Amino acid sequence: MIRTGFDNDKYIKMQSEQIRKRISEFGGKLYLEFGGKLFDDHHASRVLPGFLPDSKLRMLLQLADQAEIVIAISASAIDSNKKRGDLDITYDSEVLRLIDSFRSSGLYVGSVVITQYAGQPSADAFKARLESLGVRVFRHYLIDGYPSNVGHIISPEGFGKNDYIETSRSLIVVTAPGPGSGKMATCLSQLYHEHARGIEAGYAKFETFPIWNIPLKHPVNLAYEAATADLNDVNMIDPFHLEAYGVATVNYNRDVEIFPVLNTIFERIYGSSPYKSPTDMGVNMAGYCIVDNDAVSEASRQEIIRRYYAALCAQKRGSGESDELAKLELLMNQAGVTVADRRVVAAATSVAEATGLPAAAIELRDGRIITGKTKELLGATSAMLLNALKAIAGIPDEVQLISASVLEPVQRLKVEFLGNKNPRLHTDEMLIALSICAAEDERAARALECLPQLAGCDAHTSVILSNVDDTVLRRLRVNLTCEPIYETNKLYHG
Repeated sequence: MIRTGFDNDKYIKMQSEQIRKRISEFGGKLYLEFGGKLFDDHHASRVLPGFLPDSKLRMLLQLADQAEIVIAISASAIDSNKKRGDLDITYDSEVLRLIDSFRSSGLYVGSVVITQYAGQPSADAFKARLESLGVRVFRHYLIDGYPSNVGHIISPEGFGKNDYIETSRSLIVVTAPGPGSGKMATCLSQLYHEHARGIEAGYAKFETFPIWNIPLKHPVNLAYEAATADLNDVNMIDPFHLEAYGVATVNYNRDVEIFPVLNTIFERIYGSSPYKSPTDMGVNMAGYCIVDNDAVSEASRQEIIRRYYAALCAQKRGSGESDELAKLELLMNQAGVTVADRRVVAAATSVAEATGLPAAAIELRDGRIITGKTKELLGATSAMLLNALKAIAGIPDEVQLISASVLEPVQRLKVEFLGNKNPRLHTDEMLIALSICAAEDERAARALECLPQLAGCDAHTSVILSNVDDTVLRRLRVNLTCEPIYETNKLYHG
């Protein structure tokens, strides 16, 4: 059963106030390194029920008159066609998507900076493309000895050779299509150039996770480690904060490891460092907005199990790493959970065992578990969704919402004209058929209107889903896991 554990309105208010405070502390100009996803932070919404996926965007809109967006993308990511895994689009395409999304939301995008530039032709081509679209583009170069050779970094041959990004507002939000894009280096380079021009400016970091003011082994923080298991991030007590203030706070290894270097860079630029610890650099207020610790703890434990299943399926597909899986097993042990704690797992696997065919199960917001089995006309996931919509709408199970007059032409199209061997409807086809029936059937229309109520529900299937079904469930924001088993023994699975 889904319970709210996070006060989203309080978060937006506190977070925007904290950023305004930090701007004033630095004389009216702040470079804010913005980690994580701005528009669609589904991890945060899963582990902090009540946190909306676009909460950070809503928060920034409170500061829209002060904010300017700078998007960083590394030349190596452009050159390698690196992809954002959850959207399956390349980083350069994601930059275009981000610009459109920011602009449509009312936020000002000032420029794009290509980082780690070393003359890559693909980066030059992307720069030319952006400039043809009216977007200003700057280049930051690879610096020998970064980040340890501070003397060289803080010199005309280091940050000094980077383009100075011309900005016009008091809050410069430096974001990126994904990790490894050079956000921090972009901020530090700008501090160097601003100081050289006699302009007062400061730096702060906005990362939602780990949450610094809850326990190190809190399930929310363990879930962050699970989400970054492929990066090998490790949460730890911030030793610098503990030494400076005698207070234990949580940070992660990369920020702790880089802090002495950052401190030295700040001292070289300003003459002294404004911060005593990595925790000091942060502006994250999320910990103050948890209103039901039990709710967020349970949600986070479920997220760890989901990450474990995702790693199992990735390994089955040949894209997973054994080290990642081992770390997730360790995190499950630390959180005190097993796959048996995910109720939909047993529900789906029991139906599959009873029928000998793929099966699926979903847990509705009120705690009811609805299953779906493979049928002559519907795949298991399609049947599960249809049954769930009936249950939410209060429609008896025996009612046929999709008429034969709609089903049969769709199946004929699939098999006779499109060359599919399987006549069963995928989830997208089932929903289209339901939409057609909804035009004349009040019950089908009522069921269709219940689709938004599937968001946040947990689901499990007894086999790895096709790309089509997986994508539909993602768009419905159903929290899916799958057994690491293919339905067939074929070598290719689309």
